[in-house]
Amino acid sequence: MNDAPHPFDGLPFSEVLTRIGERPAAEVSLEELVHAFGERGFGALLLLLGLISAVICTIPGTTTVLGLPMLILGAQLLFRHDELWLPSWILKRRIDRAAFSAAAARVMPHLKRVERFSRPRLKFMSSDLAESLIGLACVIWAAVLMLPLVGFNLFPSLFVAAFGFGLLQRDGVLVIIAWLGSAGFAAVVWLAWEFVRRIIDAIMGFWSGLI
Repeated sequence: MNDAPHPFDGLPFSEVLTRIGERPAAEVSLEELVHAFGERGFGALLLLLGLISAVICTIPGTTTVLGLPMLILGAQLLFRHDELWLPSWILKRRIDRAAFSAAAARVMPHLKRVERFSRPRLKFMSSDLAESLIGLACVIWAAVLMLPLVGFNLFPSLFVAAFGFGLLQRDGVLVIIAWLGSAGFAAVVWLAWEFVRRIIDAIMGFWSGLI
């Protein structure tokens, strides 16, 4: 086992993003990001992937690509895998480092603001059972992200990011916010669907009566 200190241990998430963006190579691979976050991998990668997805969610197809690693990470949390694992073909995926830095810059002010007030608290919200439930939620939202729904993916992306931030910081308040947001969004979608369904049923009933 390699007991050497990790180069980014103890640094805030925002500082790690900045340092990754400043590296000279033209592209960033997912493997580089996994290595950069070390033992904080699950929460950090869910946060990072969720933030990137939220920033570029209006570009068709991008959330579908990002949703797959989110789904795999969520499944590992659900089934309590201790070590983060992603297929090699996903780890080798690359994005332009300038685009990575630009996306990080867009969320950096908000990220630093949350970091200033976030701290480990409400530990029961990051217990083994809580992490399994978070994994289930991330699997569900990742599956939604993989659907071809342009413009519908902002909130699921933010919920995954919030769950990831809560795990990263061991901050139960952030986890609760993520759960409340998830429940509220799901309720709104269900009510909207029920409203549309009843309208469709009424139209179909009216049309059948005419025939």
